Amino acid sequence: MKLLEEILEHNSNFVRNKEYLKYETTKFPNKKVVVLSCMDTRLLELLPSALNFKHGDMKIVKNAGALVSHPFGSIMRSILVAVYELNADEVMVVGHHDCGMGSINADSMIQKMKDRGIAVEKIEALKYAGVDIKSFLKGFQSVEESVRESVDTINNHPLLPSNLPVHGLVIDPHTGKLDVVINGYESD
Repeated sequence: MKLLEEILEHNSNFVRNKEYLKYETTKFPNKKVVVLSCMDTRLLELLPSALNFKHGDMKIVKNAGALVSHPFGSIMRSILVAVYELNADEVMVVGHHDCGMGSINADSMIQKMKDRGIAVEKIEALKYAGVDIKSFLKGFQSVEESVRESVDTINNHPLLPSNLPVHGLVIDPHTGKLDVVINGYESD
């Protein structure tokens, strides 16, 4: 059985047995916070537990590296929606140690693309659209510095109120230990 078939079979039972009832909540986060986190599989259940957040407590936005790479991209739009439409009063950027974005190599990833059938011409054509593929695929050296940069981008966004606390944290994906990089209550 293929993965999608397994999922649909499980889903049919899930709905029939009304297992969804234990997940009922509103669209508004109980703790009025939006969390930007990495998509790392180790954080799926660990991060909310380490933060003492239960189902319905937070809005969570995930991407590779917990990065705000563009002030007017989809990550920032999601944060704006969480603040203005979903009543989030705080933002947390949570990076993690041992992040794949810290070791990403653009040349290696481009080779993997080619190995999976992406034509060299398509990759090279990106430059005509103004995309520098190596910059686009660039990782980071320090998770703490990456978190600082994302917090800075959020803090300086022209469409967010200046009194919105934006916190920066790093979590250990093995133990759940949190280290504060930026305490948003203490920032100017």
